[in-house]
Amino acid sequence: MKADEMENTPTETEKMPMPDAEVYYTPHLFTAAESDLYLERLTQEVDWQQESIRLFGKQQQLPRLTAWYGDKGYTYSGLYNAPQPWLPVLLELKERVERVTGHRYNSVLLNYYRHGQDSMGWHSDDEKSLGPGIASLSFGGERGFAFRHRRRKDLPPVKLTLRHGSLLLMQGATQQHWQHQLPKTSRPIAPRINLTFRTILA
Repeated sequence: MKADEMENTPTETEKMPMPDAEVYYTPHLFTAAESDLYLERLTQEVDWQQESIRLFGKQQQLPRLTAWYGDKGYTYSGLYNAPQPWLPVLLELKERVERVTGHRYNSVLLNYYRHGQDSMGWHSDDEKSLGPGIASLSFGGERGFAFRHRRRKDLPPVKLTLRHGSLLLMQGATQQHWQHQLPKTSRPIAPRINLTFRTILA
């Protein structure tokens, strides 16, 4: 999808300056009022879970709450996520994202970052079961986000701020060439909810 093919939004969509990638960022896909409402609904209606993974021989809790909804299950970080049935609020958001991006998604992973110490480490969503595009919505406290190339050390990290009501679209070969993270922050920050709409192929 080209940036100028996206629907008109309160601010323009920007193509990120990243070789070997197709990444588009729309800072305000939703109005402030819409964003506040969706943040409240997601906080209250989603069945949030505190998952744990085995790391270095020890069971450790993930530094965030998570939930998986959709048509198919998905395994990441050694965890199998059985799909929960779509909630009306998630279907509303899915329809909006599909209309804007022109893609279809059959699942969504939600992350609830309660404070600045909740985070996501460097990783790529490059599992073979995933389709090539991920649409990421953010509601709540603004957080720093970063990309780094997996092989080209001459390229500096690409950083941006994920704003309340924003859309980040990662497609094409992005996951094969770049990693991304949501780092911890020591400054006081409001809770943030992130939804990553995906297409599970198998």
